[in-house]
Amino acid sequence: MFKIYEIYLIKKFMMKFFYITLIYFFLSIILGILEELSFLKEIKTNILYPYFLTILNSPITLFEIFPFILLLSTQFFFYDIFKNDELDLLKKNGLKNTSIIKTLFLISFFIGLFNVIIYYNFAAQLKFHYSHIKNNLSNDNKYLAMVTESGIWIKDEIDNKILIIKSKHKEDKILIDTVINEFDLEFNLIRIIQSKRINIENKEWILYTHNSIEDNITKKYISPVKFKTNFNNQTINSLFSNLSTLDIISLYKLKQNYKNLGYSNSEITIYLNKLFLTPIFYGIITVLSSIIMLNFTKNKPLIFNIFTGIILSVMIYYMNFIINSLGINGKISGTVAILFPMLIIILISLIGMTRVNEK
Repeated sequence: MFKIYEIYLIKKFMMKFFYITLIYFFLSIILGILEELSFLKEIKTNILYPYFLTILNSPITLFEIFPFILLLSTQFFFYDIFKNDELDLLKKNGLKNTSIIKTLFLISFFIGLFNVIIYYNFAAQLKFHYSHIKNNLSNDNKYLAMVTESGIWIKDEIDNKILIIKSKHKEDKILIDTVINEFDLEFNLIRIIQSKRINIENKEWILYTHNSIEDNITKKYISPVKFKTNFNNQTINSLFSNLSTLDIISLYKLKQNYKNLGYSNSEITIYLNKLFLTPIFYGIITVLSSIIMLNFTKNKPLIFNIFTGIILSVMIYYMNFIINSLGINGKISGTVAILFPMLIIILISLIGMTRVNEK
């Protein structure tokens, strides 16, 4: 059973969390509407479409900023109990600062569990529909790429020709065992190109030794030949990187497909690990924010606390972004990319916890 002070702290913290989440949600709605209005300004659609698209996209945006919502919630929570002298009252009744921090850690941890198990999967489904609708509205809808169990599939349209490309797998900037079906705009087959290796570093692909079948006549080419498309290695990689449209089960399926094709799944692994460590990350962010409030900002004005929270959020975001990028690019292992930012925050928190009960 929860103690009376724990129930009080939980209610107080959850109210701060609710209000700040609401503020961030409305901010994401406003910014999202402006973005969708800009996107749809030259497309004839229903007047409600920008609002509909924004509602579909906002939940996943909110999921990505929940750590910083918790950080600010913690700061406002402590600012409130400082202002009302409630901390001193709690101390007179034998409650230590570490007990308060422990309670906030557990609240944040369980919020993280709920977000990963329920909220994220719901938000990812909405994001998937959002991306699908925007793709259909976009002028680039004729350029598609996907990874399945059978390989990499690409649909392209260039120079009044439609290309359906199937590749067994991809190694860095090389497509392996590729078949290119070239059609006219009426989908009449023009020719079939078969190549063991294709360099896709640029949009002018380099076909090494390959066969070209046209009018049932097969021609073999030994010398490299350039082949024009709308895709290169960078654009193909970017098409596969929007992982926030997939729920956890779909992410595991995609990871297995990448593994079967020999395609790097480091980005998916890092993304999944980040999801599973979300409850712990929420908890240590809350602990860090608590220690900062108890050690440095106890008697500071509200604007100072808000400014501190924003600066801290930006620092943590860019630290995560840089280290995760190193992991995705293979400069460091995926495990290090996930754990290193957490270990830094934990280390700082442990140092701050040494004399926190004296504050």
